[in-house]
Amino acid sequence: MSEPGDERPRIEAAEFEALIHETIPLTRLLPFRVQELGWGTATIRLLFSEQQLRAGGTINGPTMMTLADTALYAAVLTRIGMQPLAVTSDLSIHFLRKPEARDLIGRATVLRVGRRIAVGTIEISSADGPLVAHATGSYALP
Repeated sequence: MSEPGDERPRIEAAEFEALIHETIPLTRLLPFRVQELGWGTATIRLLFSEQQLRAGGTINGPTMMTLADTALYAAVLTRIGMQPLAVTSDLSIHFLRKPEARDLIGRATVLRVGRRIAVGTIEISSADGPLVAHATGSYALP
């Protein structure tokens, strides 16, 4: 872990993008880009594609859940470092409004990191638009 007072992210954006591309094949279909990493925070952009749409022209729920999970994973790794075996143990999402057919932004914040679990919250919004979903989740730590 970092020294007290050292609150720099323990991973780099390129490292995280390479990790998910190599270890989570689904991310090859859902192109994620790290916009910002901070100490216990991550902002991830999901680039829009027509394949993410469902009936009614809105982005489907599984796509938004994947964004929430990915953003929280990045935020957790900013605290614990490169730990590919940290895994989702819980994810709950509330869909607030239909997202427009454009990029989505997931902003995750770690609320607590313990020895065995990390807990956080995620806000998802349309790019330059309103909040469309709110999620909470936890990660089991190796």
